[in-house]
Amino acid sequence: MTPAAAASILATIWFVHLLAAISPGPAVLMAARTGMTQGAARGVALAAGLALGACTWAAAAMFGLRLVFEVAPGLMLALRLAGAAYLMWLAVAMWRGARDPLPAVTEAAPGGVPGGSGPRSGGPGPRHGVGATVLRGLGVQLANPKPAVFFGAVFASLVPAQAGPGLQAAILAAVAMNEFVWTALVARVFAAPRVRAGYARLKAVIDRCFGGLLAALGLKLALS
Repeated sequence: MTPAAAASILATIWFVHLLAAISPGPAVLMAARTGMTQGAARGVALAAGLALGACTWAAAAMFGLRLVFEVAPGLMLALRLAGAAYLMWLAVAMWRGARDPLPAVTEAAPGGVPGGSGPRSGGPGPRHGVGATVLRGLGVQLANPKPAVFFGAVFASLVPAQAGPGLQAAILAAVAMNEFVWTALVARVFAAPRVRAGYARLKAVIDRCFGGLLAALGLKLALS
């Protein structure tokens, strides 16, 4: 494969995945809420987990994810139900913690726990450390069948069988960059003081709306 052909393939995959990354879904929703509730720095940690999850799906697609789903269609059903259950759990946690006060965003104390606390963490709440936030991002990405379908079908069809290790590594880097930069940007925007102040005033309503959206996404996954 010539360098020009490899560059063309990489550019195509980068652009197609960017469109998929910026489309609304659980990843974008969680990035926005993390920015509002925990600040931009913690939003970056979530974005790192989301990027790691996207790379996991991309690597799986390169090594035959679509073939696995064709051979074992029940695996996709199990994945969809597990993902729906996880999104529903997040939705319940948001709903239950909707009336908790919003902690001040401060530098993390030793052990990765930020200053400020509410009556309870409400599941995906501000008491979680940076490592837990990264893992939550990874969990959201892996539990969501949307990237499984994208990477198993669209993405896999764009990666040529003769792609070498160099091109494969560049593709994974492009996927990670798209996911990380976009979701970190979303978290940054929603962490802006004015946005956060508005969220603090309407926290109960907004959290329940976010929880309702996640629950709707989970239900859609379970029934589709």
